[in-house]
Amino acid sequence: MPIWKIHGDGKNILPGEVVAPNERLNWGRTVSLGGQHVVSMFGATFVFPIIMGLNPQLAILMSGFCTIFFLLVVKGRIPSYLGTSAVFVGGVAAIRAQGGTSAEVTGAILVSGLVLAVIGVAIHFMGGGVVVKILPPVVTGAVVMLIGFNLAPVVASLYWPQDQWVALIVMFVLIVMSVALRGFLGRIAILLSLIFGYALSWILDLALGPITSYDATAGEVTEHFRVSWAGVESSQWFGLPPFSDEANGIVGIHAPSFSLAFIILVLPGVIALIAENAGHVKAVAEMTGDDLDPLMGRALAADGIATVMASAVGGSPTTTYAENIGVMAATKVYSTAAYTAAGIIAMILGFSPKFGAIISATPGGVLGGITVVLYGMIGLLGAKIWKENGVDFGNPLNMMPVAAGLILAIGDTALVFTDTFSLTGISLGTIVVIALYHLCARIAPQHMRPGYTSGPDGTGPDQRKLGDAMGPRHNRDAGDNGEVDTLDPVRQ
Repeated sequence: MPIWKIHGDGKNILPGEVVAPNERLNWGRTVSLGGQHVVSMFGATFVFPIIMGLNPQLAILMSGFCTIFFLLVVKGRIPSYLGTSAVFVGGVAAIRAQGGTSAEVTGAILVSGLVLAVIGVAIHFMGGGVVVKILPPVVTGAVVMLIGFNLAPVVASLYWPQDQWVALIVMFVLIVMSVALRGFLGRIAILLSLIFGYALSWILDLALGPITSYDATAGEVTEHFRVSWAGVESSQWFGLPPFSDEANGIVGIHAPSFSLAFIILVLPGVIALIAENAGHVKAVAEMTGDDLDPLMGRALAADGIATVMASAVGGSPTTTYAENIGVMAATKVYSTAAYTAAGIIAMILGFSPKFGAIISATPGGVLGGITVVLYGMIGLLGAKIWKENGVDFGNPLNMMPVAAGLILAIGDTALVFTDTFSLTGISLGTIVVIALYHLCARIAPQHMRPGYTSGPDGTGPDQRKLGDAMGPRHNRDAGDNGEVDTLDPVRQ
C-alpha cells in the first residue's frame, strides 16, 4: 500500500485536476469519501447474500476486509471496492433447488475462487491475450446472458408469490428511480427502493394486518406479517456475525463442504468474473490515464483469493463494483486511501449483529420487486457485450452454439449421467457454448472464423482491426453528467 501524498491543499480539487490513486485529500474528506463508497456499494452487497441464503452481515464484514486485501495485492494502483458478486446467484439457486446446504454453497464458491486465482496468476505471466482466445466476446456475452435469464423461475416461484403487490410496486419504483434520479442518487436506486419497500411493507402490516401468502421460511402458504423483527430484537448491537445453525434457521459463520456436482453448477460464474474484472481494470485505466494492463492478472488473482477467504468462513463471493467506479467518475477522486477508509467502515458495520438482523428481515415481496429487475439486467448486460464488440449474428459460428446454450440454460435442461450427478441449466449451457464454439471455429470455412471480415467490395479479407476483444469497451456516457460508462458485463 502506498504512502499517499497530499493533493494540493488537501481540501480542494481545481478544475481539470484529479486526485490520483497514490494521492489523498485530508483525512476528514478521505473518510467522508470512503463512506460514500460504502453507501454506493451497499444495496447490492447485502441484497445478493440474502438472495443466496447467506448472512448479509458477514458479507458486509468480509467485503471490507477483502477490499483492503485487494488494494495490497495490486500495490494500491487499482482503486476498486470488492462487494458481493451476482454471478453465482444462478448456480446457488440451482444448488438450493437440489437441497444443497449453505456449507455446500460456500464450498462450491470457494473452489470457483481458487480457479479464478489460478487463472489470474496465469494471465499475469502469459498476458491478457490468452483470455481473448479462450473467451471471445460472443462466448462471454452468452455466459453472462444465460446466468441472468436462468434466474427467472427463482423470481416467479420464490419471491414474487410472497407479496405480489409489494413486489410490483417496488419493481415500478426501482425502475423509475434508476431513470429519474441523477448522479449519486441514481447509483443507489437499489438501496433506496429497498428502503421504500421495507417501509411500505411495515405500513401495510399496520394498516391491513397479516398477509396470507407463500412463506419462504416455512416453505408453504401461511398467515404472517410482512416484516418480522423477532431476530432484530434478540440481536446484540456489537459482536461477530452468528455461527450457523441451519436446524433453527440461522445462517452465519460456517466451514464449507464440497460436492463435485454443486461445484460444476457455479463454475461458469468464473467466466463472467474474468470479463467483469477485465472491464473494471480497463475503465479505471481510462479514467486515471495509467497503463494497468500489467496488473490485470494481479486483479483477477486478488479477486479470486478474496472470494476464497470470504467463502472459507461462510461469506459471499466478491467482485469489483461498477457503482464505486461511478463515484470516482463523479468526484474525480481515484485515491486508494478512500477505498481503504471504505473497507474499514464496512468492517465496523459488519461487527453489528443487530444491523445484520435488520437486513435479513427484508420482506420477500421487496426482494421480488428488486430481483425481477436485477436478474433481467444481468441477462441484458450479456447483450451489451455483444453490441459493444460488434458480434455478428449473421455468422452461423456465432449464432448456433449460443442459441443452443441459451435455451439449455434458460430452460434449466438437465443432462443426467447417474442418480447423483448431472449437468443442468447454467453449467450445461456454458459447456455447450464454449465447447461448440471452439469446435466450430476449427472446422468453419475461412470467412466464418474469428478475425475475418470481408473487404469493402465484399470480396476477400479485410484486415481492419475488429472491436476490442478483451470484452466491454469504455467510453463517455452520452448523458449530461460526463461520467464514465464502464459497460461491465455483470453490474454486481
